[in-house]
Amino acid sequence: MFLDYFFNKFSYDLGIDLGTSNTIVLAVGKGIIINEPTVVAINKKTKDILAIGVDAKKMLGKTPDTIEVIRPLKAGVVSDFDIAHKMLSYFLNKSRKFYKGSFAFAKPRVLLGVPSGITEVERRAVSDAAKTAGARTAFLVEEPIASSVGAGLEVTKPFGILIVDIGGGTTEIAVISLGGIVVGKSIKNAGDQLDSAIVSFAREEFNLVVGEKTAEECKIAIGNVLPDAESAKLTFSLRGRDVKTGLPKTLQVNGAEIKSAISSPINSLIVAIKDTIEDTPPELIPDIIKQGITLSGGGSLVKGLEVLISKQTEIKVKLADDPMSCVAKGCAKILETSELFNSIKLL
Repeated sequence: MFLDYFFNKFSYDLGIDLGTSNTIVLAVGKGIIINEPTVVAINKKTKDILAIGVDAKKMLGKTPDTIEVIRPLKAGVVSDFDIAHKMLSYFLNKSRKFYKGSFAFAKPRVLLGVPSGITEVERRAVSDAAKTAGARTAFLVEEPIASSVGAGLEVTKPFGILIVDIGGGTTEIAVISLGGIVVGKSIKNAGDQLDSAIVSFAREEFNLVVGEKTAEECKIAIGNVLPDAESAKLTFSLRGRDVKTGLPKTLQVNGAEIKSAISSPINSLIVAIKDTIEDTPPELIPDIIKQGITLSGGGSLVKGLEVLISKQTEIKVKLADDPMSCVAKGCAKILETSELFNSIKLL
């Protein structure tokens, strides 16, 4: 009892969105303190860590044979435990720099958002990675719940909420009521798939080989599902290697072309949303119609997506404020608010 009091008195709480593409750490009372790519660069021979986060992402596609750039999470779950542990240790150590005095040596209490479809083994891997990295206690919460809380939605009431959280590796679609998921889908159709679609499009249509980072930049700049007239006005310089000549090549693409490139994963996403609505208990449908669908996650920033989903589902759609940080914000708020912590189903 005394130890609990001591640790609570001289510790701190962190909400962590351990995403496939980016990791966001939010300290209760301080806001976002870390927002870096979930990327690690290692020496292949010695297995030493060379860079983590922003510095590691700069190396993507530019490394010699002796260096490997790794994403230790795939589809939102740990795929390389050792690397994930080292990466989390780095982020937790970095977070201590924001605290002074007695807090500097304390181990934090953390809450991590995880995909709703992960297995018990995968959950344990995330929890163990956090604990061995230096967390005093590691709790897990399903990302749709954390994202809903971060978006300011009331998740503990007997009222249906439909959230669509489009991350890097997965899209989480869930109907939430009374602090738990009533109906949910976790699909591997998200931001990374949009990047892959752009890579494939460039090669098939223009014989141009582009890297993952370039495709992501193109998606962020002109990724869209706007009406054709608006879409065509968007442009981006796509740089890569010509398949035929093997030489560098720069190609100007417009939004209409990128809209066509990402149409397949976008259509699959909309089908999954419709399927979730179809599986929703009838008593919750009026709530969803009243509340609407809330979009969060980096993938929700595709231009015109909320309008397209609204047309396809005939339900109003809104984009959460600061959609990329909703999961981390939600995790921190759950830790900070005892009522939420006690009402929400944690894993």
